[in-house]
Amino acid sequence: MLRPLLLGLALLSQGIAHAETRDLILVAGQSNAVGYDAYAEELPADPKDAQTMFWWRVGDPPPDEFDGTSARQWTTLQYQPRTPAMSGDAAKKVGRQYGNFNKKTKGGFGPEIGMVRTLATKESRPLAVIKTAFSGTSVAADWNVGQPGKADACYRAMVDEAKTALAAAKAKDITLRPRAFVWVQGESDANAKDAPAYAANLAAMLKSLRNELDAPDLILLLGVNTRFGNGKNAFMPKVVEAQKEVAATLPRARYVDTAGAETLPPSHTHFTAVGTLEVGRRYAEALLAAEQSK
Repeated sequence: MLRPLLLGLALLSQGIAHAETRDLILVAGQSNAVGYDAYAEELPADPKDAQTMFWWRVGDPPPDEFDGTSARQWTTLQYQPRTPAMSGDAAKKVGRQYGNFNKKTKGGFGPEIGMVRTLATKESRPLAVIKTAFSGTSVAADWNVGQPGKADACYRAMVDEAKTALAAAKAKDITLRPRAFVWVQGESDANAKDAPAYAANLAAMLKSLRNELDAPDLILLLGVNTRFGNGKNAFMPKVVEAQKEVAATLPRARYVDTAGAETLPPSHTHFTAVGTLEVGRRYAEALLAAEQSK
């Protein structure tokens, strides 16, 4: 009787030893969350990236089988390969326009890499990142929890990816503890129709996400390319003010100012690789500041 008991205790102790808990950071939004012009070729290598678990889905609307993904499995932090835009009749049928990254590059990356690398210099907490981002999407038409159906397709894809990734980690005896939500979006809502409702739409989405992930204390970090429109879009300041309003209204939420981060001329629609790393750094600093002030 003693030998089986000892064997059972040994196996139990091995199971406990292999159990792991990691902080989870979720990243979402439109093309500057994707990293459309943050070229993989310009990303400096960092061997510590391999210490972070990574799950991703990036593309353009509608979310479909043509998106670039990590094949619904956990891998390690890295740039994401480019998938081509559709063309011809297929593109007309589904409305696909962009692919996931600029055609000039083999792939790209979003603020997740700069954020994780910055956090790694300040703490030793193990991390996991789930990224779900779609270029050219607005809260009004693609992430809108108030209008189920096509209008919330990107939101539903984000929640589905998160829940599937959480379950996959649990199957490996890894517990993921939701820590922060990184939102890089707003450019597509910077118009006369959608800007007035942006604050309400965004707040509703964020509340819904916390509820669906059972993460009421999830820190919300909100930002946008403030230079979108190159100073000619009169609605960009309204989107920025709306993000600040949401950050001030919802608990544990922060606005992250991206002004001055390098953007690609002549349109300045997207952050460059350097700019994207800088934006990630600012999100990391905002997360740490939010945690210190609680």
